Amino acid sequence: VQLQASGGGLVQAGDSLRLSCAASGRTFSSYSMGWFRQAPGQERKFVAVINWSGGGTYFTDSVKGRFTISRDNAKNTVYLQMNSLKPEDTATYYCVASSNIKVLHDPRSYPYWGQGTQVTVSS
Repeated sequence: VQLQASGGGLVQAGDSLRLSCAASGRTFSSYSMGWFRQAPGQERKFVAVINWSGGGTYFTDSVKGRFTISRDNAKNTVYLQMNSLKPEDTATYYCVASSNIKVLHDPRSYPYWGQGTQVTVSS
């Protein structure tokens, strides 16, 4: 699976952004898809995940109520809708995929990674 993330940018606090991740491969619908983020000088941290059908989602506490994750299996695309953005959301966001997640928050559970898209939120 190859992943291509897009949609990042520079916004002000309180604004919204939608990230997209286009996946190649005919087995997209069998993978759980998710997003991690990495701020400068920090480790990559889990943000959200959605299961293969789209019926199950999970978010890190800091984005609950502000971010939603969705997928369109017909378009091989997963989305991260980010509302009420805060300066602390500033990071490079990575799209990830896994067919067998062992530990939800562990980057090692996701063998496939996109190239990252930068999100910068100014105060």
